[in-house]
Amino acid sequence: MVVVGLDGVPYSFVNRMIGESVFSHLGRLFGDGSWKRMNSVLPTVSSVAWSSFMTGKNPGKHNIYGFQDRRPRTYDTYIPLSTDMKSDTLWEVIGRTGRRVGVMNVPVTYPPREVNGFLVGCFLSPDLNKATYPRQLARKLSELGYRIDVDPWKGREKDKTPFLDDLNEVLSRRAATMFYLMEHEEWDFFMTHFMGTDRINHFLWEQMELGEGPYAAAFLDYYRKIDEMIAGLVSRLDGRTTLAVLSDHGFCTLKKEVYINHWLVDGGWLVFDNQNEQSIKEIDERSRAFSLDPGRIYVNLRGREPKGSVAPGDEYERVRAELAEGLAELTDPDSGEQMIEKVVKREEIYFGDSFDAAPDLIAVPRRGYDLKGALNRPELTHKGELVGMHTFEDAFLFIRGEEITRDEFSIVDVMPTVLSLLRVPIPSDVDGRSLVD
Repeated sequence: MVVVGLDGVPYSFVNRMIGESVFSHLGRLFGDGSWKRMNSVLPTVSSVAWSSFMTGKNPGKHNIYGFQDRRPRTYDTYIPLSTDMKSDTLWEVIGRTGRRVGVMNVPVTYPPREVNGFLVGCFLSPDLNKATYPRQLARKLSELGYRIDVDPWKGREKDKTPFLDDLNEVLSRRAATMFYLMEHEEWDFFMTHFMGTDRINHFLWEQMELGEGPYAAAFLDYYRKIDEMIAGLVSRLDGRTTLAVLSDHGFCTLKKEVYINHWLVDGGWLVFDNQNEQSIKEIDERSRAFSLDPGRIYVNLRGREPKGSVAPGDEYERVRAELAEGLAELTDPDSGEQMIEKVVKREEIYFGDSFDAAPDLIAVPRRGYDLKGALNRPELTHKGELVGMHTFEDAFLFIRGEEITRDEFSIVDVMPTVLSLLRVPIPSDVDGRSLVD
């Protein structure tokens, strides 16, 4: 089986591109199987979504809650890596059956964990020499000109040409390396992930959606190369190999970034020592709540946080209710539009051994409002170089030669589906359910 991950590519966008013949190869391919819209996870972050994909579990079990997480019972934050994931992955489960696996660039696979085969770590890898299992594979990747990721900071420049050049170069090297490994390594399961789609969407989605701007055509040209790359992959597969293509979340035009900690400070929920708003570590003991990206709210709970002020029990529930009510009423200061779709309690969506690390509330934004945890922002909202944002709905899953049996499902269901297709027993602690008979 081969799985291709296209980060942040919406079902609706693929459908449109097929209709406009930008995805001429994907249009033919998707007619040879089943493809459907799929939900992501909350919070809708690539690190969380792909962790849920590779484990078939919710964050309460796999322990990845965001691109930046918080050490339990502290105000310290960190970027979660594979060493923080507390669940077996899809390829580890497959490998234990004696089958060889190959995995490239899937988020939260750095540092590479040992597998029965080979693994190339994700965009979090600081250096190619530290990104591979086995270690010596890095030398061959270097010879092939493999690139771990683009430089996303180039996307923040007004001149996007260097960013686009970088995207195209990384895609070319990724595809060439993928084909080399498929042809020269032994494998029964192979997966490649492409982060460049998410990168270009963040910085150029609005131009594409409006159909205007200096880089709208270049955006579509990049996706034509994605289409051609998948066609090259299909041509290399025999009739015994199942192919799946999926994304981890949808995308839409970003209207504004919304700084939740600004709102908390303005409402007296969050107070800092000496007016220092550079780090959550500097909060005052009068604080009752703080936030991390995207829309994760933590109550400053007595006995849990070092400077906790909110008593467990009735006061905790009252604070959560007041926060949820206030967030639900949060409106765009310019248009008056409501910016929060709903607020979810942690126990409504998370469960497992890592539940204690979960945020107390998760604010779900309305389309176009990207919730941020940045500190020391002078205004509630802002729009900068980021013009595209993730959406919970509108991811997709395609499986060639199979029928996806449900219309409503999420990315946690993909892992047991792959195991079912490979006739590998599904672990009993997996949350997802197979989508094929």
